[in-house]
Amino acid sequence: MDKKELINMAIEARKNAYVPYSNFPVGAAVLMDSGKIYTGCNVESASYGATNCAERTAIFKAVSEGERKILAIAIVGDLNSITFPCGICRQVFLEFAREMKIIVATSETNYKEYTLDEIIPFSFAPSDLNDSSNGGK
Repeated sequence: MDKKELINMAIEARKNAYVPYSNFPVGAAVLMDSGKIYTGCNVESASYGATNCAERTAIFKAVSEGERKILAIAIVGDLNSITFPCGICRQVFLEFAREMKIIVATSETNYKEYTLDEIIPFSFAPSDLNDSSNGGK
């Protein structure tokens, strides 16, 4: 995986963000195990609950095309400081990957890379639903 390519694709996707309320555009590029990359941007709504984050837009596009396993995602929000994914997006990551790289960046030369366990410790994942040792919780 070329991290710079993934970051640059997220930067490009950021340009399509629809953010009339927050004025905070975010772009994401997700690499699936097929090798395909899907991009997404955040899309806001006057009914704030109907807003969708860039990360989920990219992942939902991939899933709608039959993809199921994430290898990596690049996220670019503020171009002056690193933007991390929200809790809902982190939970969606868990649905489609346990071992993935999360790249948060402002540019192709200014980025940080994390694992899912680093950004969402003590998570509740699909595997927890089938774990009889914790009472099915």
